[in-house]
Amino acid sequence: MPYNGTLTAEQFLFYEMRIVSKQYLEGKSVEDIIEYVKRDNLFQYPTERMVTRIARACYKRLVALDNEKLVYELANAPVEVAKQINLYAMMRYNRLVREFMEGLIGEKYRQQDFSYTKKDINLFFSRLQEQNDDVAAWSEQTIIKLKQVLTKCLIETGMLDSARDTTLNPIFISAELEAGIRENNDLTALAAFNCFR
Repeated sequence: MPYNGTLTAEQFLFYEMRIVSKQYLEGKSVEDIIEYVKRDNLFQYPTERMVTRIARACYKRLVALDNEKLVYELANAPVEVAKQINLYAMMRYNRLVREFMEGLIGEKYRQQDFSYTKKDINLFFSRLQEQNDDVAAWSEQTIIKLKQVLTKCLIETGMLDSARDTTLNPIFISAELEAGIRENNDLTALAAFNCFR
């Protein structure tokens, strides 16, 4: 899977994912979902232009989850549970998110090192830029935005309290997400959610 910087626009999209996942469960095509969202302005975006792009991104994340139960939980579970599943969907769909969550956050949890500073995320991106020409070609502005989006993912899932926080919270993986990850035989993803059993 190549690295891509689409995360700068696509971001966490929790409420959009809730809306799209409910339609996805009804068996609607991506085109039908886009029309449904546009018709009632469900995303509450100021213009329709972004709706198509974001609805498609949500749909692709759901396909990447490759697990009907997880899609159902994303649509219907309590917010804390669904947000963890949304982050996992992002990991399945976006290589950058996966490597950040497993390689940086998962390793922090594994080592019981709950410090999280700008230096950590800067080092993560520096290594990626050294290893990958595509990432090396991203503008400084793109990198800054990606750092903000990844940090926001940590805040949304309760791993960080705020953007200025320098301590990771030792979260507990939801039973639904753990079961889904195990069903997908995607065990390396467990570390990202502080799960080592």
